[in-house]
Amino acid sequence: MVQIKEFRIVMPLSLEEFQVAQMYMVMKMQQQNTNSTEGVEVLENRPFEDDEIGKGQYTLKIYRLQSKAPTWLSKFAPADALVMQEEAWNAYPRCKSVVFWVFDVFQCLYFTRFILTIETIHAADCGLSENVHGLTKEQLATRQVETLDIASNSSDYWSYIIGASNFDFSQFQSARTARGPLLDGWQEQCDPVMTAYKLVTIDVPYWGFGSKLQQALLAGEKALFLESHRNCFGWIDEWYGLNVDMMRELEKQSDSSLNEKLGRPGLVENGEESNGRLEGADAKDLVRVPES
Repeated sequence: MVQIKEFRIVMPLSLEEFQVAQMYMVMKMQQQNTNSTEGVEVLENRPFEDDEIGKGQYTLKIYRLQSKAPTWLSKFAPADALVMQEEAWNAYPRCKSVVFWVFDVFQCLYFTRFILTIETIHAADCGLSENVHGLTKEQLATRQVETLDIASNSSDYWSYIIGASNFDFSQFQSARTARGPLLDGWQEQCDPVMTAYKLVTIDVPYWGFGSKLQQALLAGEKALFLESHRNCFGWIDEWYGLNVDMMRELEKQSDSSLNEKLGRPGLVENGEESNGRLEGADAKDLVRVPES
């Protein structure tokens, strides 16, 4: 059964600021979660143009995060089979990503039809738009909506697996922008403000454990959305003042660094292999990513 859930995450940032914050956050979290055996491998990172969502950046990534899979899932598939591939089309303020498992069908016959799609629209509002994705009446009837508050800090199983930052936004204030703290009702009072509307569609058509897997995936995405957006604001003093062009250059170097950690070849950029170096700068200095 297809399940549709929309997560809304309000941010104390402008649309322009969030674009940079998101790029910075993705780079830093990927570096933190990649080592010689697990992490993120970037296969492609190149511009694209699409009639539906316009111009943007296309990425193709492999996620090897077997240690983060729940134990019950390993009963249905060996650890080597729990590798995910993500295709993403980032035409900010619209983004779309499709995730599916990559495996040898002779090794594991279960996940041949699994698919997870995330469609995101970023809007300059405080999370009250009721149908920003333009869903049909039938889709609206089945859609669930949940608003996530970045000022909250979850302590459930998936937050433990994803990792939780130590930011206390009730005490936090940015040194460079003086934004914060985030107190009760901050979403209605802050300026600037914007919202990430994330529409998650999951189809796991497997009898017996499909529903359990759907709920696990939704819980995992929720924890990831909350943590990543908390980091976007918590790291504001690190990325504030950078722009998209600067981030694209740093992104190239970071992508190559990820592949080197995993012992993989250079990424493909514009159809050719690129070493991703940024002359005159070092992504690990500017982005302050640890050498995990």
